[in-house]
Amino acid sequence: MTLHKKLVTLTLCWTMLVIILGAYTRLTDAGLGCPDWPGCYGFLKVPAHPEKVLMAAERFPERPLETHKAWNEMVHRYLAGALGLLIAALFISSVWQHRRLTIIPTALIILVCFQALLGALTVTMGLFPLVVMAHLLFGFGIFCLLALYWLKVHPHWLSREPQLLRLKPLAILAAIVVLMQIALGGWTAANYAALACLDLPLCEAGWSNRLAFAEAFDLHLGHGDYEYGVMSQDARATIHVLHRIGALITFSVVAFYAWRLFKIAQSSLMQRLALAIGATLLLQFTLGVLNIVLHLPLANAVAHNFVGASLLMFVVVSVYQINQQQGRER
Repeated sequence: MTLHKKLVTLTLCWTMLVIILGAYTRLTDAGLGCPDWPGCYGFLKVPAHPEKVLMAAERFPERPLETHKAWNEMVHRYLAGALGLLIAALFISSVWQHRRLTIIPTALIILVCFQALLGALTVTMGLFPLVVMAHLLFGFGIFCLLALYWLKVHPHWLSREPQLLRLKPLAILAAIVVLMQIALGGWTAANYAALACLDLPLCEAGWSNRLAFAEAFDLHLGHGDYEYGVMSQDARATIHVLHRIGALITFSVVAFYAWRLFKIAQSSLMQRLALAIGATLLLQFTLGVLNIVLHLPLANAVAHNFVGASLLMFVVVSVYQINQQQGRER
């Protein structure tokens, strides 16, 4: 394996770690553990010396230092910064190999720069929900692009089955549905609506009479701090119910797609990919139900976030695999 391939694999694995730790940071309410950026209370690391702790209190009297939350946030920043350096190294290595700019490494370097900006805005805008959701989506986007690049540098993992082209519209639909559901899940989390409904299958009695669509998708501009949410209970319940309905739609569409892919595919590679999509979908649905039944346990909620990213990645990889058949058919 060449150094470039090893670098791609390392960067892909590192991205998984950053996604998991990002979810952990958010779910432990540590998103504002350090109220400034890129440092923490004006320091490169979490202040520990009594003099520095006093300085931190003077700089941010409205947000007292909580050391465990601050370290959660800073470790995430350190790892995210390291990911940025890995992607920069990947970009340079790609240019060195090909003597020109290539699409995916260039897109990755642009995305990671924008992701860093979103990370800064997440803190400086006090967890503004739209920024938090965008930060999640761009993180998942980097993960998916790295998975596609891993395929490009390991071409023996690409399938050669032109008959799969008939699945292209369904594959694209499945990818769009998963992406929309993840965006809705990000909006649910960013507005602290994950436990807005605790009954199954949809919500508590009378939920349909309390739907507040206008407030649920209002940006609620003008607040200095969005930690723990600014929406009413009805608006949060509305978002939560829509996320559950979206989960049922996503399950139906993606399960049908995975079944069709398995039936039409002839190679064990694509059949395994179909099984991976189906298994990940089932796991994600189960984790979502357990989030409600068990009242959002930390480990389960973090897993729900990462498995959602994995589901999107598998579906995007399958779309890419199917799209590659276009050139081969000609």
